[in-house]
Amino acid sequence: MNKYLSYLAFLLISLASGGIGSLFTMAGLQAYEQLNRPPLTPPSILFPIVWTILFLLMGVGAARVWKRPGRDRAILVYGVQLLFNVLWSAWFFLLQWRLFAFFWLLALILLVALMIRSFIRIDVLAGAIQIPYLLWCAFAAYLNFGFWFLNR
Repeated sequence: MNKYLSYLAFLLISLASGGIGSLFTMAGLQAYEQLNRPPLTPPSILFPIVWTILFLLMGVGAARVWKRPGRDRAILVYGVQLLFNVLWSAWFFLLQWRLFAFFWLLALILLVALMIRSFIRIDVLAGAIQIPYLLWCAFAAYLNFGFWFLNR
């Protein structure tokens, strides 16, 4: 039973973080819809689907790490990157600080890479399932910069 509680807890933490970020996103969605879009911008319906999957993978990875010795630093990095993720939505959508959000996203990418490295040292699968998150954040950085550049 205790095994499942850690999965449930980390899934809820990850999904709640995504939920908070989505509140910022929805608050700025009307302004976002008016922007010129960079090439390769996916349809808006794709974003919540992808983000939900990524937050689920973050939760599973963190739960796997939580049960292992040496977890403290990895769990701390997980928490900090979640905070950076949530705040990016506020900077980009709510406040429309697109260039600031781009640099914030670069910091998030570094944190995600650090989380992957920390997770892999403890549990290879926990780290490996974060690679799509890293790739998506890199793509998001391209989009973020493109939105800023095309709408300055």
